Amino acid sequence: MTEATAVDTTPVIDPRDRLAGAIPRLRAFAISLSRDVTQADDLVQDTILKAWSNMDKFDPRTNLDAWLFTILRNTFYSALRKTRREVQDTDGVHAATLSEKPAHDSRLAFKDFQRAFDLLSPEHREVLILVGASGFSCEEAAGMMGVAVGTVKSRASRARKRLAEILHLAEGENLFSGTDGATQAVVLRSATAV
Repeated sequence: MTEATAVDTTPVIDPRDRLAGAIPRLRAFAISLSRDVTQADDLVQDTILKAWSNMDKFDPRTNLDAWLFTILRNTFYSALRKTRREVQDTDGVHAATLSEKPAHDSRLAFKDFQRAFDLLSPEHREVLILVGASGFSCEEAAGMMGVAVGTVKSRASRARKRLAEILHLAEGENLFSGTDGATQAVVLRSATAV
C-alpha cells in the first residue's frame, strides 16, 4: 500500500464521550474567572449543556478543550454583563417603589372616548383633531380649514362641550383623570389615527 492509498483507520471518538474528561479543566478555569466555587460549578454545568446541545457545530478536527473554554468564557462574561445591570435590593425597598398602572383602565377610557368622538359632527372632529390632538394654534387651524379664527374657537368650544355631554363628564372633569399627561397625549393622539 502506498501513502496515497492509505486509509486512516483511527477510530473516530464522539466528542460527547470526551466531555466528562474536560470537566476538571473547565472547573479550574471557571474558578479562576469567577473566584466562587458555586458560581464556577454553575458555569461548568451551563458550558456542558451548551456544548452538548450545539455539538453539531463542533468540528471534530479542532481542539475540543479550546471550544469548551470559549463557551465557558463567553457564558461567564455574558452573565457578568447581565449582573451589572441588576439592582441589589435585598430588603425589597426598591421593588416596593415600582408600580405599573393597569392597562385596562386607559383602554376602556379610550374606547369610551372613541365612541363619543365618532358621534361628533365632522367639523367638530376636525377642529378637535387640529387644535386638541395635533396641537395647532387656533390661527394655524383657521388657515388650514379656511375659516375665521373666531369660527375655530367657537367650534372647538362647542365640540369640547358636546364631547363632555356625551361622556357624561362634570364640568372640569377629565376622562383620563387616572393617567399621567404622557398617557393622555398618546391616547388622545391615537384617536386621530382612527
